[in-house]
Amino acid sequence: MKQILQNLRNGKTEVADVPCPAIKRGHVLVGTTNTLVSAGTERMLVSFGQSSLLGKARAQPDKVRQVLDKIRTDGLAPTLEAVFNKLDQPLPLGYCNVGQVLELGDGVTEFSIGDRVVSNGHHAEVVSVPKNLCCRIPDRVTDEAAVFTVIGAIGLQGIRLIQPTLGESFVVTGLGLIGLMTVQLLRAQGCRVLGIDFDPRKLALAEQFGASVVRLADGEDPVAAANTFSRGRGVDGVLITASTSSNEPVHQAAIMCRKRGRIVLVGVAGLELSRADFYEKELSFQVSCSYGPGRYDPAYEQQGVDYPPGLVRWTEQRNFEAVLDMLAEDKVDTRSLISHRFEIDQAEAAYSLVTGEAPSLGIVLRYPGTDEHSGSGRRIATVPLAPATTPPGGASLGFIGSGNYATAVLIPAFKASGAQLLSVASSTGVTGLHAARKFGFQSTTTDTQQLLDDPRVEAVVISTRHDSHAALTVAALDAGKHVFVEKPLALSVEELERVRAAWETKGDRILMVGFNRRFAPQIQRISGLLEGISQPKVMVMTVNAGAIPRNHWTQDPAVGGGRIVGEACHFIDLLRFLARSPIRDVEASGLQDGPGGQTIGDVATITLRFEDGSIGTIHYLANGHKSFAKERLEIFTAGRILQLDNFRRLSAFGWPGFKRFNLWRQDKGQRHCAAAFVAAVRQGSTEPPIAFADIMEVSRATLAVAAALR
Repeated sequence: MKQILQNLRNGKTEVADVPCPAIKRGHVLVGTTNTLVSAGTERMLVSFGQSSLLGKARAQPDKVRQVLDKIRTDGLAPTLEAVFNKLDQPLPLGYCNVGQVLELGDGVTEFSIGDRVVSNGHHAEVVSVPKNLCCRIPDRVTDEAAVFTVIGAIGLQGIRLIQPTLGESFVVTGLGLIGLMTVQLLRAQGCRVLGIDFDPRKLALAEQFGASVVRLADGEDPVAAANTFSRGRGVDGVLITASTSSNEPVHQAAIMCRKRGRIVLVGVAGLELSRADFYEKELSFQVSCSYGPGRYDPAYEQQGVDYPPGLVRWTEQRNFEAVLDMLAEDKVDTRSLISHRFEIDQAEAAYSLVTGEAPSLGIVLRYPGTDEHSGSGRRIATVPLAPATTPPGGASLGFIGSGNYATAVLIPAFKASGAQLLSVASSTGVTGLHAARKFGFQSTTTDTQQLLDDPRVEAVVISTRHDSHAALTVAALDAGKHVFVEKPLALSVEELERVRAAWETKGDRILMVGFNRRFAPQIQRISGLLEGISQPKVMVMTVNAGAIPRNHWTQDPAVGGGRIVGEACHFIDLLRFLARSPIRDVEASGLQDGPGGQTIGDVATITLRFEDGSIGTIHYLANGHKSFAKERLEIFTAGRILQLDNFRRLSAFGWPGFKRFNLWRQDKGQRHCAAAFVAAVRQGSTEPPIAFADIMEVSRATLAVAAALR
């Protein structure tokens, strides 16, 4: 299918052939008929991509601080690699989509196949969108009119925050698409509106919609005009729908308002506020968040958990409905907002218009008719990029998952090992296409089963979200593949048992978890030094994990398993490897959120006791500072000490013949880990790089730690 992608590194916009996205639980698969180019947002993204690295840094100073912290802890080279990998990933453009429902995911009962719907889907022939971000279109509303729904909802949310009443006067600063939709919605509520802009075409449209206007290009004074417009009382409120770095729009808004007036920022403006402007009039100021309540809430958007109407009357979806109702009643005119129409194949010309000097407003992209939705063009799940061959040399791999970690670390590691990269699967298609192009896969797909059924694929690498690891591992083993799965192997004892049963059925298949730290050069050196020590060891692992928001998917027990299961398993495996002795028991205690409060899941101390008497302590801490190194290991034994600082500096104290082993750049063993797996697959080894018994032991210990913390 065709989809518009933006490269943030070089600013290139392209219409790419992308596999049709896979349907997911709680999602709706939509065949697109029209999308709307949001000139302001998308021009900003394209301009950001076209800017130099210095320009990008100036535009995002908060990101620069994060980069500097990472350089201090991890070094320059790995930091630059991480930055460039992030910039290389293509960004799907667009968020105003109209089409017909092709397929319903599990748990979706609100829609039917064939329904016309509006959503915040991208510019693509087929999109998969969460059900709460999708809304049925009334029969009286055309697809071309409905495509303005999301833009209208952005303006409507700002209006809801400013709380207009019949007869009040408002200023709308910035008459782009959102501003002109806002003007019409305010007028429909019986409000008097004053529009401000430089563009005479947009000002003429605002007048057509019933607003008075201020022509900035002609030198008109907006403050004086607002005073006259409000009959000398000051306007009741100002909605800023412009996009500028200047502080002037907010300053002017404060001067225009009456005492206790309201200002809502819908667009972008400088926010160096003058206290005097707001103090004397007791003005209220608020920033509007996109299309309404639910935005950026994973429970609402991704899990489909709606807010009760009695408590939250207007959500994103219900704002969509309200705009569509206004369109159905002809209270809002969208035909006048369309300046250009392009077919999807002409999208590059459309974006040249957006970023050029020629005048434009609403740019509608049109897609092939709905009778083609079930045809071969749109619903293809696999896109070939090279002739399908079986490369010589063995270790032919299929990748499931192509997110940031896969493209930054895992795929380069396996490619460096000499493995043959056949196919890469992703749920959306976009990241898979990027990975396939960048690393030379023969194809990319959104059909995981097709990848598993491919007889050319000897081994599968699984790098998806944690809740899918166990099921995909079982499916890959059942398909007769060797399996490398990123940690964690499973999120529950039940999942772990299903994996064990599948592996025992296919006992000649290699199953390996990505416990890469045991393969790091400095850890291998430590292991060699400890080999001759018979006395028990005391090992202290300090992990400055860094804070992650509570609503991040890794913190969700059902999706990420929590950070102990998702990441601390690395360190449990590392200490088990160095102890060379089975884990006898585990203990864990977590920091509480206040006296008697809930245990914080990512601030914990874990104690491991081993059969040989060794003790391992892991301090997994998310309450530190990013400028401090992330990982430090200290080992005390036989009157000697080893200290490993962030996988860069290894120091020995009291160790005969050995003092230090330092690296120019951090090495956590990912490439050595991948190479060990590939070598085992090629050789048909019956001794995998990590014993299956060790994998199960570490996984059970990790789940026991998580249970103890709960």
